[in-house]
Amino acid sequence: MSKYCSLSDLLDISKEKNEEPFYLILDGIEDPHNFGAILRTAECAGVHGVIIRKNRQVQVTETVVRVSTGAADLVKIARVPNIAEAINTLKDQAITVVGLEASGNQEYSKTDLIIPLALVIGSEGKGISHLVKQRCDQLINIPLKGQISSLNASVAAGIVMFEVVRHRNTRI
Repeated sequence: MSKYCSLSDLLDISKEKNEEPFYLILDGIEDPHNFGAILRTAECAGVHGVIIRKNRQVQVTETVVRVSTGAADLVKIARVPNIAEAINTLKDQAITVVGLEASGNQEYSKTDLIIPLALVIGSEGKGISHLVKQRCDQLINIPLKGQISSLNASVAAGIVMFEVVRHRNTRI
């Protein structure tokens, strides 16, 4: 199973690769299948690392590893006691924190995603916690056309992760 790393170790990854930082913050994901799917997509999208809470969130389990098809061993994961404090650390490194939330005031595809970025994905059903939402620099949304008011957390995360890839690949 995956070993966790520190937040500072995670922050070194983008520097070592000489790339604009791209991190994922999972705020209370509880379903190991969602977590595994998010890790798999994060690895495919070139995310530099994932930040999770030490408590009140699914950790790396056998199910997570299986669903991630090995990505749990490839993507660096930092466990932190407090997501809001981790966000402050990211901001100190000039990383913009963008929360994906149904109530976000800007559509994800119209957002500058080339910048040093940490994308926040909230828990299933509850979304991003109040304090974490307050710490975000911006809240974005995925416009939905159907009658159901939300997407699965791993699907929403995947859509936006690959929008980041698209934006960064089209940069001149």
